[in-house]
Amino acid sequence: MKAVFLTITLAISFVSTAFAQLPERRISKEEYIEMYKDIAIEEMNTFGIPASITLAQGILESSHGNSTLAKKANNHFGIKCHKGWNGKTYHMDDDAHNECFRQYKSSYESYKDHSIFLSTRDRYAFLFELDISDYEGWANGLKKAGYATNPNYPQLLIKIIEDHELFKYDRYYDKTLAAKNKSFSDHEVVPAGQQVLGDFKPLEMGEGGRQIYSNNGLKFIFAREGDDFYKIAQDFNIYTFQIYKYNDLKKKEEIREGQIIYLEKKKNHAGSLTHTVKPGETLHDISQMYGIRLKKLCKYNSLAKDAVLYPDQKIKLRK
Repeated sequence: MKAVFLTITLAISFVSTAFAQLPERRISKEEYIEMYKDIAIEEMNTFGIPASITLAQGILESSHGNSTLAKKANNHFGIKCHKGWNGKTYHMDDDAHNECFRQYKSSYESYKDHSIFLSTRDRYAFLFELDISDYEGWANGLKKAGYATNPNYPQLLIKIIEDHELFKYDRYYDKTLAAKNKSFSDHEVVPAGQQVLGDFKPLEMGEGGRQIYSNNGLKFIFAREGDDFYKIAQDFNIYTFQIYKYNDLKKKEEIREGQIIYLEKKKNHAGSLTHTVKPGETLHDISQMYGIRLKKLCKYNSLAKDAVLYPDQKIKLRK
């Protein structure tokens, strides 16, 4: 009986080991296209990026969903952290050792961020002047703008598009829908932490010739080139920790020229009820725009601080 039990145990152990050693099944290119074509078409009709280009980049950059970066970080486009990224990160060797890549909660967020990434950076602006069916122009333009270091990047994208006839998805471009969603030329992209001066009430001139403005009943300034927490604190006779606390910033975070910097604690709510998200905006941008605490903004909308926002999304500004 013991011999039979031992034989069964060994057999189960062998089968378990065999299954454990089976390689994980790879997603085929055809499966990948079927999974993400609808998202690519949706992004095309929101941002004006050809669906063929989005799919081809996803296939190439993520090894059609099988790369470590795609599996571990849901990053399908190889987008690195870059300055200003406050979301989760994933580190791995690429062009250099232990490089920082953006990490997303889902593949869908990766696709959305890819669209925002291309449509809010000046170096890619010329691409949006191309016809939606000009995938060759887009492929060459992405290389020219510095999206990838591989000299054969355009040819690789074009081959993927033509081999799998991805250009057929570009035919789903809806000019009416695209206009409704605001094409790139109509994007009112607000640089992080900035807003039109005319929207604010000038109050008084502070130390060092700094103009002080009022927003939501709060005093603030626009940061100058070379500003840091210490310089601003010195000019207004307050502590440096107050500056980064009032503005929901990290202690070692750099201040950008033109950034809104509050000189007193932001409020728990804004005067307006909601805000409609513009391309590239973050919750922190909105909290600065309306003078509302980031923690409260997250609570009202049940969102994390680093949540990726989408154009035309409604954000609650009050309880």
